[in-house]
Amino acid sequence: MAHFARIKNGIVDFVTVGRDDDENREDELAHDGWIYRRTSYNTRGGVHYGPDGQPSADQSKAFRKNYAGIGYMYDAIRNAFIPPKPYNSWVLDEQTCLWKAPVDMPEDAGTGEPPKRYQWSEIHTNWQHIPPQPEDAGTGEPPKVYTWNETEGQWEAVVAEEAEE
Repeated sequence: MAHFARIKNGIVDFVTVGRDDDENREDELAHDGWIYRRTSYNTRGGVHYGPDGQPSADQSKAFRKNYAGIGYMYDAIRNAFIPPKPYNSWVLDEQTCLWKAPVDMPEDAGTGEPPKRYQWSEIHTNWQHIPPQPEDAGTGEPPKVYTWNETEGQWEAVVAEEAEE
């Protein structure tokens, strides 16, 4: 089963299911300024994944770097679907056509019990650690948020107003 993205002025506004037979008929589907490009539901970062979540043996199924979504940009030069930029400081990875933070997420993300969580802070252009909070703290205080200070090599609490974005 094939999927096709409808594009106008470089922006995807609709993704639909089509027939595999339509793969080479993209130009025939175009009309009134709209173009259609095939997209693969199982492609992310230029890699096609199988049902087991592992890269497929047949990478010819990896269409246009990423599965198209509404609001994605279609870049005809790269022949790729690019998601909306999440933050101004993030940069496009040319290989994957995905946006990348200027600072890598800490390696311990998702480890531990409960798993360590992080969120991006555009104000600090860094990842903020969100420590686990008791479900019923009852303090009425907002959860504490920390950001990594590269210079000092330690976590520092972020003022509540700065944490809100």
